[in-house]
Amino acid sequence: MGSLLKMLLSKRKGLVIFMVLILIANVIFGSNAVLARTRWTDTTPPSQPQNLKAVAVTNTSVSIAWNASTDNVKVTGYNIYKNSTLIGSTIYTTYQVNNLSPSTSYQFYVKAKDAAGNTSLASSTLTVTTKAATPTATPTPVPTATPAPTATPTPTPTPAPTVTPTPAPTVTPAPTATPVPTQPSTKIVGYYAAWAAYSGFTPDSVDATKLTHINYAFANIGSDLKITLGYPDIDLSNFTKLNALKKINPNLKAIISVGGWDWSGRFSDVALTDASRTAFADSCVNFIVQYGFDGIDIDWEYPVSGGVSTNIRRAEDKTNFTLLLQTLRDKLDARGVTDGKHYILSFAGASGTWYVNNVELSKLQQYVDYANVMTYDIHGPWDTYTDFNAPLYINSDVSPQDKDSVDAGITAYLNAGFPAGKMVMGVPFYGYIYRAVANVNHGLYQTYSGGESISYANIAANYLNASGYVRYFHSQSMVPWLFNGSTFITYEDAASMGYKASYIKTKGLGGAMIWELSQDPNRVLLNALYNGLQ
Repeated sequence: MGSLLKMLLSKRKGLVIFMVLILIANVIFGSNAVLARTRWTDTTPPSQPQNLKAVAVTNTSVSIAWNASTDNVKVTGYNIYKNSTLIGSTIYTTYQVNNLSPSTSYQFYVKAKDAAGNTSLASSTLTVTTKAATPTATPTPVPTATPAPTATPTPTPTPAPTVTPTPAPTVTPAPTATPVPTQPSTKIVGYYAAWAAYSGFTPDSVDATKLTHINYAFANIGSDLKITLGYPDIDLSNFTKLNALKKINPNLKAIISVGGWDWSGRFSDVALTDASRTAFADSCVNFIVQYGFDGIDIDWEYPVSGGVSTNIRRAEDKTNFTLLLQTLRDKLDARGVTDGKHYILSFAGASGTWYVNNVELSKLQQYVDYANVMTYDIHGPWDTYTDFNAPLYINSDVSPQDKDSVDAGITAYLNAGFPAGKMVMGVPFYGYIYRAVANVNHGLYQTYSGGESISYANIAANYLNASGYVRYFHSQSMVPWLFNGSTFITYEDAASMGYKASYIKTKGLGGAMIWELSQDPNRVLLNALYNGLQ
């Protein structure tokens, strides 16, 4: 009896231990399973998109926008529905619906989605009626334009002659041309600044017959290192008007420019790794396809050094910039095969030797269609003395500050292995005004107390024919300036634009780039440039 009891107690003790071990296992592995289920199973849908509205309507398209949804993890995109049928998706909070019929009502709503596949409730339904079909306009003859003066591109440096003041000429606004003339053999790339729409210069104000490309400035880079709208409140309306210009000029190319002076802070991170480059490039392809662009322009100001002081910059930006453009080229070409078209890739680069040393121009050229060389801002109010914004050549004057020129910048690109035919030379449609300037040497190379940029339109309207202002022209640098004894203005006019056009042709460059179109609404400089390039 005693032995039997001991045996039963021993078995019970083992059973207890076994049950305890099972309990512990359940606690450990069961809790982990619960945690795993909690951590990886997301059943919460994003919030319902709000404030769905139409921001632009034509006879064949509707652009819609809405407020971003929120999610407990992350909203990954939005599904777009037309008349209760899914028609597309986007990662943005805007969408353009194309190929619609004129004078027709459509109903739209949007659903947000997350990575787990959850979709939100539908937004409110938006009913939009497209506009009536636009009748075909009969073109009217174009008045014959007066050609720009024939220029002698490279003067032999001689001691600077005494500058003789000549009265400022009266500027007559150029007539508005409606039909499409023969496109020039060289490119004329005009930057359109998005913010010009706020002052009424919308894309439909642009003379598309004088341009081969319009670069829309600017798209931004989001915190996710992907392209995003720069001005969401006006971009979609601007995009619609920009694309409508192709009806006037079917050969016109619309390019989205990314970055610029203010929005280049994230480029170094974008270009840093293969993953970041690929994600950015993919987002760019999606962007241009969605909004109807023909290519992308990278305006990184600047790799390695320069630009806004808060920009992220690295020494490896030099090689990473090349890799970024290579990735963009690959992605654009792959999409081009699908769409049966060539997508354009360009970049905007500074003209100084410091920039040339910070990029790999001989390698970049194989990936881009062309480069927009910013051959302006050579001097400005950041200097100690008054000087020219975009002197064509370095002159022989004695100057208290460093000298540089458009020609020196173009030569630096050529010497670095960038082909002349892929260089699009920048010309400014603005100048700089300096105040409290010493009345010496007609204001040139003098100290001043303040200065800022000024559009050609402002110069023509308020200074060119104003009492006391005299126009001077430098016979070596090939640029004009105005001076009234205390105010100095460096700028471009029809004559200097003619010399720059002649230089472009003589050097066999790819064309001219304009910054920026709204600063010459009467097209005085645009007409001179266009005529000079014929």
